[in-house]
Amino acid sequence: MGTSEDPDEPAGPRVLDNRRDATRYRVLVEIAARQPAVSQEEIADVIGVTSQAVSDYVRDLVDGGFVEKRGRGRYEVTKEGVDWIITRTDALSDFVSRVSDDVLGSVDVDAAVATDAVAEGDDVGLEMRDGVLHAVPEGGSATAVVVTGGEAGEAVGVTDFEGVVEYDPGVVTVVSVPAVTEGSPPSPEVITGRAADADLIAVGGTEAYALATRTGLRPDIRFGSATGVSQAALRGLDVLLLVSTDELSRHTTRLREDGVRYEVRDSLTP
Repeated sequence: MGTSEDPDEPAGPRVLDNRRDATRYRVLVEIAARQPAVSQEEIADVIGVTSQAVSDYVRDLVDGGFVEKRGRGRYEVTKEGVDWIITRTDALSDFVSRVSDDVLGSVDVDAAVATDAVAEGDDVGLEMRDGVLHAVPEGGSATAVVVTGGEAGEAVGVTDFEGVVEYDPGVVTVVSVPAVTEGSPPSPEVITGRAADADLIAVGGTEAYALATRTGLRPDIRFGSATGVSQAALRGLDVLLLVSTDELSRHTTRLREDGVRYEVRDSLTP
């Protein structure tokens, strides 16, 4: 074991310098978590080293003034030891944040469904199909590089994007359904024709759900419909939204805020 460290020395992720520093940090943390009755065997099991190694680290920490021995198997972390843990933990936290923000944050990786088998390093095109980004081996107006390969139908990672994915945003057809206190719902026949032209069916409110099921439609979006409808349209899907009158303004407000094209249709006319 080396000499003890000065807790006032400049902070840095020293626990990452080598295995000894990392193990020393972990032993001290485990002592702090278990004090005053400390089982070196338990610490050894948690850390994955021998009991003798833990004993050596504990002795070093005692000699360094970071741990005080109170008796057989009884230890307490001193104020210096607590300060040492805090200093190293703060340094680790700053280091992890920097890696997350500056390193990983700069690596923009997205997921796409492979239309055919692709491997890491392949150049692929990007297309929007059924509202989902697809990686196309034959290329396209937008391209990317595969970072995690896969077979056809699997999600793969892509990065280094160039170009623009060409697709037309969808349109939302909004049909308001009277609340139970406002009168009878429209005839199912009024809804059937409009549903045939939609990629997705969404409902907002109990009255709208009842109308859809009476018409024989299976709603694709039932919950969180204000958000779901908007996101689907932004990904190129045309949506038929059946919405109760008391929910209408909330849904149309969200569509306007997101810049989604929509049209409100009379529920009484085909």
